Amino acid sequence: MELSMQRGLDATVVTAAGDLDIATSPELRRYLHAVLDEHQAALYVDVAAVQFIDSSALGVLVSIYHRLVGRGQGLTLVSPHERLLRTLRLTALDQIFTIVNTLPAGLAAA
Repeated sequence: MELSMQRGLDATVVTAAGDLDIATSPELRRYLHAVLDEHQAALYVDVAAVQFIDSSALGVLVSIYHRLVGRGQGLTLVSPHERLLRTLRLTALDQIFTIVNTLPAGLAAA
């Protein structure tokens, strides 16, 4: 798993690549919570390069979502491929996360 972050004025974009699974979930949790500790902006997680996601990583995303909701925000997933979308639909997480195909215009170069 690889994680990177780009911070804009109104949003933070975290890009995830590789497998998000039980082996990488602790690092994902630490990374995303650290981002939220440091930045109050909206959070976008670009998952275009995520090859695989399991329930432990989905649980991390749910915990991040709840933290964001607590401060009046939501979690936006960017560019999920069809396999990931199917997983989100099966778990009904597509009903709580905002899912977009691309980043908003001003964030793409953040």
